[in-house]
Amino acid sequence: MNSTSKIYLDKSALENNFKFLRRIFGKNRIISSVVKGNAYGHGIREYVPLAENCGINHFSVFSSKEAAIVKNCCKSDSTILVMGMISTDELEWAITNDIEFFVFEIERLLNALTVAKKLNRKAKVHIEVETGMNRTGFDLEDWQDVCDILSSNSEFIEFTGLCTHFAGAESIANYARVLKQKKNFQKAIKFFEKNELKAKLHHTACSAASIRYPNTRMDLVRIGILQYGFWPSKETFIEYIKNKKVKTDPLKRVISWKSEIMSVKDIKEGEFVGYGTTYLAHKDITIGIVPVGYAHGFSRSLSNTGRVLIKGKRVAVIGIVNMNLMVIDISDIDDVKIGEKVIMIGSQGDMEVTVASFSELSNQLNYELLTRLPHDIPRCILDK
Repeated sequence: MNSTSKIYLDKSALENNFKFLRRIFGKNRIISSVVKGNAYGHGIREYVPLAENCGINHFSVFSSKEAAIVKNCCKSDSTILVMGMISTDELEWAITNDIEFFVFEIERLLNALTVAKKLNRKAKVHIEVETGMNRTGFDLEDWQDVCDILSSNSEFIEFTGLCTHFAGAESIANYARVLKQKKNFQKAIKFFEKNELKAKLHHTACSAASIRYPNTRMDLVRIGILQYGFWPSKETFIEYIKNKKVKTDPLKRVISWKSEIMSVKDIKEGEFVGYGTTYLAHKDITIGIVPVGYAHGFSRSLSNTGRVLIKGKRVAVIGIVNMNLMVIDISDIDDVKIGEKVIMIGSQGDMEVTVASFSELSNQLNYELLTRLPHDIPRCILDK
């Protein structure tokens, strides 16, 4: 059965983005490809092999479920890191399969130790310290207990990483807070080293921090939105280009989203279109029905405001976006037939509909719109 829309991943765009990131970060720094949220909507199963073909061999996810999906589609020598949820009954699977994971609770650390002893294998842990995000991470008063557990159980626990997460590095409004976090992380490094413990990797930088605060890159950078061709915020992009002679965007969008016209219909002046009375035809118009709605990730908040491309022209979404379809005004386009391609995200001719334009029209973040794209929409690789 055919899907009502398809998502396309551009291999050459991804290659471009990783080349850019390596040029910025240097060849010796590890780039961990963050593929949580179904690879930011791009599809883990399709995206991970693409990234590996670009030389990436480290992947970060939020949960053990995502880790299992990556494990089933990645190469055997790729590293998988769980940054968030992993339950006690999943630790045996993780340790057996050399899955690395964040630890930010004493209970998780002790449970990992118990399982590692049972398996007679090392648990590869990344100790997350609280530096001012106030979300997950060991508070200062817990640091000594963590050190004591690590020191006395080195045969079962590998101190793979020491890490933290910044509270909004994409915004200048958080500048003072991020600086304080950087200082606190340096204190953590010194504290652990004073206890004769040195992690194999120190890492703090997400996409935004890696651009705005170069000295946060350390041994590894956890890169999410940048790899897919998007900037964490306009501020981050401005920060990058401010001292550059060339002010163009070096990133290329990997994703595009396409559907087709399902039906064409003429509407008389004075008639309402769709549910309710939100759109009144002020003249005779022709409409196209597109079989994509809010159940497919095209937000209802784009009713009467959204835009799509058809035959290289930008046209308006009119009326209320339904669960499974939307209506577009094709009055100014000649000879539109059933089956005509419709672009929700991507380019056609000289025109483009960007994820950023979705964000501006619907008040959704890039991240939110992308990760809400349903898993069952087929992802197809464009290999030019």
